Amino acid sequence: MITDLVQIRLLGEKKRPENERFRRHMKSHDHSDRVLRRIAEDVEEQIDCTQCANCCKVATAKVSDRDVERLARYLRIKPAQFVKQYTMESGEEGVILRRTEEHGCVFLEGTTCTVYDARPETCQRFPHVVRGTGSIASRMWQFTDRACYCPIVYNSLEEFKKVLGFTK
Repeated sequence: MITDLVQIRLLGEKKRPENERFRRHMKSHDHSDRVLRRIAEDVEEQIDCTQCANCCKVATAKVSDRDVERLARYLRIKPAQFVKQYTMESGEEGVILRRTEEHGCVFLEGTTCTVYDARPETCQRFPHVVRGTGSIASRMWQFTDRACYCPIVYNSLEEFKKVLGFTK
């Protein structure tokens, strides 16, 4: 199990073409989502996200209207104030939590989310290997990038390849 973030970044980038071939392989071969989900659950159990928080440092977090309502209530402010103070507009994703290149998410302090109990749904489901919409194969397009910064995704993909007999 690899958890060193420098190694994850380097290996994830190095294996990007391989992971894209694996993604195509998964789309064209039958596999059991239940087996893959079990693998991902096992990997997830071995890694403490709250000690890493790399996703909060490098990825964006899209927020829905429901997320805005929940977070505003949690912070005891009006939704309009929450939007103004804590979000920004992304051309690709819509409304996302405000962030900086140096520190990541506005709510991240060290490796702790200061709004953990009310965090956006996308954060609750991250890295979307075990929990997500559709089959694991249908979410594979997300995993190629995430394997470069998330130990759960990187290690899950490596296990998926072994179990499915993917030849590099």
